[in-house]
Amino acid sequence: MEKIYEMLRSAKAAAPKLAVLDTETKNKALLLMADKLRENAALILKENKKDVERAKGKISDVMIDRLLLTEERIFAMADGICRVRALPDPVGKVQSDFVRPNGLEISRVSVPIGVVAIIYESRPNVTSDAAALCFKSGNVCILRGGSEAYNTSLAIVKVLRSALSELSLDENFIHIPSDTSREAAKLLMEAVGYVDALIPRGGAGLIRACIEESKIPCIQTGTGICHIYVDKDADIEMALNITDNAKTSRPSVCNAAEVCLVHRDIAGEFLPKLKERLVDERVKQGKCAVEIRADKAAREIISASAAEPLDFDTEFLDYILAVGVVDSVEGAIEHIAAHSTHHSESIVTEDIAVAEKFLKSVDSAAVYHNASTRFTDGGEFGLGCEIGISTQKLHARGPMGLSELTSYKYVVRGNGQIR
Repeated sequence: MEKIYEMLRSAKAAAPKLAVLDTETKNKALLLMADKLRENAALILKENKKDVERAKGKISDVMIDRLLLTEERIFAMADGICRVRALPDPVGKVQSDFVRPNGLEISRVSVPIGVVAIIYESRPNVTSDAAALCFKSGNVCILRGGSEAYNTSLAIVKVLRSALSELSLDENFIHIPSDTSREAAKLLMEAVGYVDALIPRGGAGLIRACIEESKIPCIQTGTGICHIYVDKDADIEMALNITDNAKTSRPSVCNAAEVCLVHRDIAGEFLPKLKERLVDERVKQGKCAVEIRADKAAREIISASAAEPLDFDTEFLDYILAVGVVDSVEGAIEHIAAHSTHHSESIVTEDIAVAEKFLKSVDSAAVYHNASTRFTDGGEFGLGCEIGISTQKLHARGPMGLSELTSYKYVVRGNGQIR
């Protein structure tokens, strides 16, 4: 454990230097990081192959896909760093300023949080995304990825740190613990005085453990029981396209739909077409069919597995969709309030008044009208990439980009005022 403490001490010591680094230097380093990712793609893929081979048979094929890197995905990671580079630097931004009657000039100015620890699971792209966002926002990062992706994450961090070294910058701006044990993770959660914020990014179990055990301020992210509600006045073809995309484009991510609610008046027409799209057509195309777990009302219309009560409270992260029939938009809103993790929910309808009722009433980080929940993503929101999607209400909510990785301080200028 001494290595963990050594890492924490070096991270804390590096934080003041990164906090005052100028924008030009940060952008130059980010550009070099992106270039080095591309140049070292073969090395990263070699290490990723080790992780994938070791994980086979231990995790699902869908989770293997989260772990797997390709040259295209590595280049996309580099592009994400370049998008972060192109964004305005949030550090030093004056959020507000005013002058008091006594002449004091008061400004509220954005500042880095300090040292940010990210505990995440098997997605290697989180390593580069988090490092780029933390670096640009002036935060030292500790990237504690899952053991199943350790070789890949270590290779990525080595490449990013080599860019810092080449520019004579402190490599301690970016850290990866060599110990991936639960005990080491717990130590990070208890590192008061060294770590300023903890961001868990992964499944419900990881997030719950961090919330319950952390002595560090914790930003909740990730778990997504996302809903699509198909209203009685929905465009059927649009609803099919949106539901299909939200469920099947990448089922292993937190913004994928896990529940589809359908208004009773349109269920007889919509549900058979949904089954045809998600099951029959996918089988014909040689793709993985979606397992539909339907409530009693839906099973009176289509043949499907019977939904158990917990199916409406489960983040499947797989080709599984819970389907239920409701009597009204109010019924959909009530169901979402009872089962949602407050991540992303969408209504498909041509009735603007009903859409506005849904958008105002549903208490989630992102609410959609006639669009897929898959857009809840830092890149899609124009944030470059994201360090996670916050489902809490304090400090940050939704995709977390650069500004969400800053705090602020008051800068007060006077000319001798005393109280």
